[in-house]
Amino acid sequence: MEHKRLTLFAGHYGSGKTNIAVNYALMLAKEGKKVCIGDLDIVNPYFRTKDSAARLEAAGVDLISPQYANTNVDLPALPAEAYRLVQDKQCYAVADIGGDDRGAYALGRYVPAILQEQNYRMVFVANFCRPLTRTPEEALEVMREIESACGLAFTHIANNTNLGKETTAETVLSSLDCAKQLSAISGLPILFHSAETQVAKALEGKLESVFSLQLQDKYFDIPET
Repeated sequence: MEHKRLTLFAGHYGSGKTNIAVNYALMLAKEGKKVCIGDLDIVNPYFRTKDSAARLEAAGVDLISPQYANTNVDLPALPAEAYRLVQDKQCYAVADIGGDDRGAYALGRYVPAILQEQNYRMVFVANFCRPLTRTPEEALEVMREIESACGLAFTHIANNTNLGKETTAETVLSSLDCAKQLSAISGLPILFHSAETQVAKALEGKLESVFSLQLQDKYFDIPET
């Protein structure tokens, strides 16, 4: 997979973008790159990149997160250090963008620098098992809302369809038509299909471009829908 210097992951609440962002950063580090990951999610205080702080630190990945992340105080503010994502050209940066259009507003302040550099990939994380994104048309609506809020267009799609701990290979395979339709109506290519490690192994030989995920513990506590 060819990498851009800056990779941003955004999507509907519960799409799984945080897990993907963390795993993508770890993959870059494993390839020997200097990596930093920024938590730009000012909407959802539950799933945080900081939940994986130990794994990221062990891999040599620098974590940029709100000062009060994972505390009883959750202020909708980003640290000044977040500008490193767009200013440090020697570092491969990964950004976890807040869910939906509300969270995407925080990205807006960095957009001029991102567009000036022109070395980014913005990935829409789609989960067709979640409410409000069960169809390609619904997912496209969310996609357009995020783009409008932050002023930056998506470049790729990541199909992260899952049912939490109930996810099987068939769950992922059953979403392929929706993923392909979303790709067709948006005009964007599918970067990869992602799945938890054991599910990803079950997909070997059945599906190309599978991104294997080691999940955060909190992921298994997602409420049933």
